[in-house]
Amino acid sequence: MLPKISKENVIAYFYLALCIIFWAAIPVVSKKILIELNNIQMLFYSTSISFLVLFFVNVFQKKLTLLKQYSVKDYFNMFFLGFLGAYFCYLILYKAFSIAGAQEVFILAYTWPIMVIILGFLLLRERPTLKKIGAIIISFFGIIVIITNGHIENFNLTNLGGALLSLFYAFIFALFSVLGKKFKYDQTISAMIFFLSALILMIPTVFFLSTFKLPSISVWFWLFLNGFFINGITYIFWFKALKAPTHIVSNLLYLTPFLSLVYIHIFLGEKILFSSFIGLLIIAFGIILQSSKLN
Repeated sequence: MLPKISKENVIAYFYLALCIIFWAAIPVVSKKILIELNNIQMLFYSTSISFLVLFFVNVFQKKLTLLKQYSVKDYFNMFFLGFLGAYFCYLILYKAFSIAGAQEVFILAYTWPIMVIILGFLLLRERPTLKKIGAIIISFFGIIVIITNGHIENFNLTNLGGALLSLFYAFIFALFSVLGKKFKYDQTISAMIFFLSALILMIPTVFFLSTFKLPSISVWFWLFLNGFFINGITYIFWFKALKAPTHIVSNLLYLTPFLSLVYIHIFLGEKILFSSFIGLLIIAFGIILQSSKLN
């Protein structure tokens, strides 16, 4: 028997669906941008666009007056969250991709929804159950089937440093998500502050670790898509989505990699294998188990 879903949860699931749709485009968008720019340059331009977009969103919604309501401690918290979720985690993830295989980095990085559950138990005092834990494990197994094309026995960690960085990224982004749910700030204002803090940090990062380079017009399109939707507006959607039960949100997020395969097939011409559909069925089973009430 399926449980009744409140109106608040329906809205939260709608925003979660938007997050999944946009986040699934990360591989395609990143590949288009990295043709010309390195990962630091890409993050600098994307962060700049995200901050500007969220600034104008706050101007349009007349929310800038809310800035007066927050204390120095509140701004410290928001700048810290921006450091975690808009700056540090991306530097870690991109570094992992630069030294290790994409397959193992992708799988290990996607342990972050599992870490959201664990941190939810520890920090938000959400009640752990065997069904919740079991459903998460089942869905994660489905991810492994998809990424390894059904050849699970061929998955090996070839780079310990990359593996540790991927797991570190998963922990940092999970911590950012859980703390974002804990602090009760306006989502639009806080998201703007997140990217402001990231932009402030990115300027010396580009100066010391890379160079400033102007991209071509075609790459600007993908940078705008990345900065506006993937790394911008979706931060507002994400915290709205977290109003739903954390364990269900974390499980549904496992649909993101499958949708990524669809985007990759459409825009990059890569074939979707039968093992991907098997993996999706496993993920769906985990979601059904998670969302149902068993007698």
